[in-house]
Amino acid sequence: MQENHSQGKRSRKKRRRSENSILAGSILLCIVTLTAVTICLVTVFQYRAVQQKNTAVMSELEAIRLKEEAAYNQAEVDAMIESAVEEAEEKTGEEVKERYLGAIKEFMTSGLGTTAMLRDFFPDEIVVADSGKYYFFPILEELARNTYDPDAFMADGDGVMHYYVDGERASRKGIDVSRYQDKIDWEKVADDEVDYAFIRLGIRGYTEGEILEDETFETNISGALKNDIDVGVYFFTQALSEEEAEEEAEFVIESIAPYKVTYPVVIDVEAVTSTKARGNDLTSEERTKYCIAFCEKIKEAGYTPMIYGNLKTFTLLLNIEELEEYDKWFAYYDDMYYFPYDFKIWQYTNKGKVSGIKGDVDMNISFEKPKEDDGDDD
Repeated sequence: MQENHSQGKRSRKKRRRSENSILAGSILLCIVTLTAVTICLVTVFQYRAVQQKNTAVMSELEAIRLKEEAAYNQAEVDAMIESAVEEAEEKTGEEVKERYLGAIKEFMTSGLGTTAMLRDFFPDEIVVADSGKYYFFPILEELARNTYDPDAFMADGDGVMHYYVDGERASRKGIDVSRYQDKIDWEKVADDEVDYAFIRLGIRGYTEGEILEDETFETNISGALKNDIDVGVYFFTQALSEEEAEEEAEFVIESIAPYKVTYPVVIDVEAVTSTKARGNDLTSEERTKYCIAFCEKIKEAGYTPMIYGNLKTFTLLLNIEELEEYDKWFAYYDDMYYFPYDFKIWQYTNKGKVSGIKGDVDMNISFEKPKEDDGDDD
């Protein structure tokens, strides 16, 4: 019994050694295979790079040959191709991958995030992040671009943005207010060097669709004008037809008739977060048509129409190419705007501080003087 047990033990050891040898051989075979595949992929990348480089070189030589007869002999051509091959072999797909991976890592670790990274990678497109998706809009060459110098924008110690040309301030300080600012001391606002104010005139309710005047409109517009602050007004639209858009415009025109409005009359076009908002299902074509109807009514009444919106407004909600003739008021809260097209006013923060106003207020920088300005101020 003892001898049989020893023989069985030796037999099991022998089997285990055999199994281990087979396993080791399998692992080695896998490693060899993986290495071979990797070498093949690298070779493919290198070959593709060489192929592209050779094509570029040959195209260049052909163009030169057509311009200059016998500009290069065969030996020189061969030398140029050999040089191109050597250069291509030094730059494989791995190098390109590493460069982009490094750029992605830098953006993520710096806290700038995905949107900033995509905007850097796609400078010829407008990248918009909305509802968990990213949208890419080619920059339209036929539309007027803004020509502002990014280096000419400077914020003062109070965070107020100014624009300078040849060392001189060339912009005006503005705010926009509504009932959310509560009671405003307009004398103190004027003393804080506010040049102009946009007053919210009213809204169309986003559920019932009723036109409502902002309860502080009359107090605010009277207070601003009394203290020599130029005024414009804005109306938040939820029009579902051209008729409703014109109705909104007529309401605005009638309401501002008693006042001296020298800054633009603005239609505020923004998305509403409520799922019950009446305008949620409008197409960009419909919304654009209604926006034009409002602006045309305002223009007919002798005022300057303007469209207020953010990046989403001018890319997803409206067809901006159809609104070229109307001035834009662009909202973008950052140290620098992200918008290639022309705009007249930039709302750069909703966390501004102004004397005479409790809490936060929207701050704006304007690059033009009011419509009836005689040019003596500023």
